Amino acid sequence: MSDAISLKHVAYRPAREFAIRDLNMTVPAGAIYGFLGPNGSGKTTTIKLILGMQEADDGTIDVLGHTIPQGAPQALARIGYVPEKVHLYASLTVGEMMDHHRAFFPTWDAARAGELRRQFGLRTEQKIDRLSKGESGKLMMLLALATQPELLVLDEPTDGLDPVVRRDVLSALVEYVSARNATVLVSSHLVHEQERICDWVGVMDDGALIAELPMHAFRSGIKRLRVSGAPPVLPAPPFMMLGRTATAGAEEEWGVRGWQPEMAAWIAAQGAVLREVIDLDLEESFVELLRTARSGGVA
Repeated sequence: MSDAISLKHVAYRPAREFAIRDLNMTVPAGAIYGFLGPNGSGKTTTIKLILGMQEADDGTIDVLGHTIPQGAPQALARIGYVPEKVHLYASLTVGEMMDHHRAFFPTWDAARAGELRRQFGLRTEQKIDRLSKGESGKLMMLLALATQPELLVLDEPTDGLDPVVRRDVLSALVEYVSARNATVLVSSHLVHEQERICDWVGVMDDGALIAELPMHAFRSGIKRLRVSGAPPVLPAPPFMMLGRTATAGAEEEWGVRGWQPEMAAWIAAQGAVLREVIDLDLEESFVELLRTARSGGVA
């Protein structure tokens, strides 16, 4: 199995004012796939479609070799899931919650669950309704990891957590993936976090996937160019123009995707001067893609 998750031409309209449109998305097996996008872009809706919680109006969804939603029970037995909103039984203790979750998963690793509980500083006698948001987040991650899943689906797993708790949760995730070669789909609007752990990136906006590519291509291929003397009208460039903004004097800043150093010759051929090539971090690249998509360009 080369792909853990595959969506082809998926369409779904959960509300009059919002729809998933012709969504094609691929999560390679063994990848940590950062599913990025602003709040309300459709990430959680897509995850619910992947897990069979909602049924698409059109298209096909395959997860771990099973067609969804028909094969959802078989797929879910091999998936660890951390939802956007904490779902724990308030009347139980940490230990009771772990025992409850274990009953549904024959693959439950009791030894690993105990290690994670101690690593996360959780006590078996703690009542769920007395846990802090950070402790609840750690418990949700513990429950997902202790089932030894082949696929982890994490929806905003560190949203609202303090930096220390986020570090603990992400460290446990990376350790598990390294040891088990698991696949991870992690949804977030905290772009800087994904840069540290992900090797694939998908960017969602307004119900559409506007980019999907390996992290190294995302990092290296999107640049900001400082150019002077460019004519107002340009022929088709060898790169994708994401944005063109006038700055001081005759200088401009171009946001480009697919940049290669030899493309500087094309700029010179237009009678312009390339002053500087500026590397962008993941968050800056993310913003460039969103700006282009929302202005009607093609990212």
